[in-house]
Amino acid sequence: MSVMVARKKVVRKWEKLPGRNTFCCDGRIMMARQKGIFYLTLFLILGTCALFFAFECRYLAVQLSPAIPVFAAVLFLFAMATLLRTSFSDPGVIPRALPDEAAFIEMEIEATNGTVPQGQRPPPRIKNFQINNQIVKLKYCYTCKIFRPPRASHCSICDNCVERFDHHCPWVGNCVGKRNYRYFYLFILSLSLLTIYIFTFNIVYVALKSLKIGFLNTLKETPGTYPSTCTGVASPESLTLLTVLEVLICFFTLWSVVGLTGFHTFLVALNQTTNEDIKGSWTGKNRVQNPYSHGNIVKNCCEVLCGPLPPSVLDRRGILQQEESTAPEESCQRGPSTAQGSGGQAEAEQKDRSLPHPSASSTEVPAEKRQTSGELPVPPQDTGQAEH
Repeated sequence: MSVMVARKKVVRKWEKLPGRNTFCCDGRIMMARQKGIFYLTLFLILGTCALFFAFECRYLAVQLSPAIPVFAAVLFLFAMATLLRTSFSDPGVIPRALPDEAAFIEMEIEATNGTVPQGQRPPPRIKNFQINNQIVKLKYCYTCKIFRPPRASHCSICDNCVERFDHHCPWVGNCVGKRNYRYFYLFILSLSLLTIYIFTFNIVYVALKSLKIGFLNTLKETPGTYPSTCTGVASPESLTLLTVLEVLICFFTLWSVVGLTGFHTFLVALNQTTNEDIKGSWTGKNRVQNPYSHGNIVKNCCEVLCGPLPPSVLDRRGILQQEESTAPEESCQRGPSTAQGSGGQAEAEQKDRSLPHPSASSTEVPAEKRQTSGELPVPPQDTGQAEH
């Protein structure tokens, strides 16, 4: 006998969030959907560091100092930790307005602007907000149905409004905002130091090898990364071309990463974002001063990099609702000798009371009507005994 059992399915908020984001580990990891360049970043960092640790570090640790691979490992682990923290965290996404909240905001805007004649363009939806004796405009987002907080902007790639929006970085696969900017800055800073470190010691490695047999002779004796015929293991000379390849990769990477680090160091010192710098919010024709700057480089750096980190307002793992689903469940029918529980008897009695009981006249059929044609009536057994 099959019984329909109702089961409740827990639905978490990250499953219903709008926007173009990818969630993993039950909402604990949040990234953009375009993650191809992020995988390229991982490949370049892991590949270059793997070659450096596998070949050059062993030679340099013996010839110079064993501290060289230790310091390189510290820089590598710190860069990877800050990269993953930037890529997998909420940058400061602002939730969209609920239908009731959006309707209330629309009524408030109509009451403020009044009725717009047909054919005329409605006035811009802007609110004025004062910060440090300076007027800052709060713009309305038609996608999220909210007035964006100061310094917030809507990312067209992730389709979300992000608080203190800096930019969308495809190299980390996420937006850079208020909640992960410090980790992004520490990532590019540590990556710059790691690139300079590997680039420098690769040149030292080639120089040490060239002092013994000469640079040209070293290149001639190293046709590639093939192992030597005697030992079957790649010799130090057979890895020089690979070292030159690492030098070229680090050389071209060095300019972009170090330049990016210097640019963001300048922005941190001014307490300014990349979005504000591109738009010229505080350096335009009006020469409006930045209301968020403290006028001190140390204070600005402490606020951006060492200030309290606000919690995420998305509550990605919160329970949104509970959907009921029915599933059949097989149950065995018990015999008449098996005693039923008190709970089952109570449910059976309640069902019997709720059902209408037909009258005896409608259920009982006379014996004469149940007899087929041609049969003689059989007297009951009790009647025969009484007559005898």
